[in-house]
Amino acid sequence: MIRDVGAESFAEVHGYGSMSSDAKTPLYPGSTNFTRLSAMLRSMNLKAINKWTDKSFTKLLQLLKDVLPEGNTLPNHNYEAKNILFPIVWSIKRYMHVLIIAYMKDFELLKSCLRCGLSPFKLKQKDDDTIEEIEKHGPPMKVMCYLPIISRMKRLFENPNDAKNLRWHADERKCDGM
Repeated sequence: MIRDVGAESFAEVHGYGSMSSDAKTPLYPGSTNFTRLSAMLRSMNLKAINKWTDKSFTKLLQLLKDVLPEGNTLPNHNYEAKNILFPIVWSIKRYMHVLIIAYMKDFELLKSCLRCGLSPFKLKQKDDDTIEEIEKHGPPMKVMCYLPIISRMKRLFENPNDAKNLRWHADERKCDGM
């Protein structure tokens, strides 16, 4: 991807510096086979293929960190491993309780939805079988994630070959009236 887009434009993206330094950092002193980035890529590939949970992968990383020689750069947790591989943060917007989206800015801190009256927060059950609402800043009942269209379109058109393919219908298609 860096080769297609060009290192200059990719360097502007948040996270490029950390990824390039991780690609040069050896996994442990004297390692010639693995860099920090390559080890994480292969480990995450195994995690995905074998459908490991985040918890089991964290335990594996902790074991490998203990097994490898002192001074290794392997992360301790799944969260740290993801940050090595995915430093480019998309501008994801998260909205809790989807019905409140209609009233976003003015009413997003309400205790109940104006339209349906439901609470946007999870309910917990007490020992005596009564249900009580969790505090206002507790976990939301439902969360909707939204990727803004502008950032998605920018990423689609960054690669010149992909941009050409995306515009094929307008630029190169034969218009013969059929």
